[in-house]
Amino acid sequence: MFFIGALATLVTVAPLFLGTEPFPPIAYGVSMFMGLGFLIAGAGVVRSVWLSSPKRAASRT
Repeated sequence: MFFIGALATLVTVAPLFLGTEPFPPIAYGVSMFMGLGFLIAGAGVVRSVWLSSPKRAASRT
C-alpha cells in the first residue's frame, strides 16, 4: 500500500516538473495510500513489540 501511494505521489508531482496538465483529483487521493501504508506498518511494529514484551510474556505463563 505504501509503494502504491509513493508511486502515485511521484506521478502527481511529475506535471509540476514537466509543465503538463495536472492529473485529476483522484490521483491525489490515491497518493494518500502512502501515509496509510506507513501507518499500517507502524501499527504492526507496535503490535509486535507489545506482544513480545517481557512483561507481557511473563503474564502468559
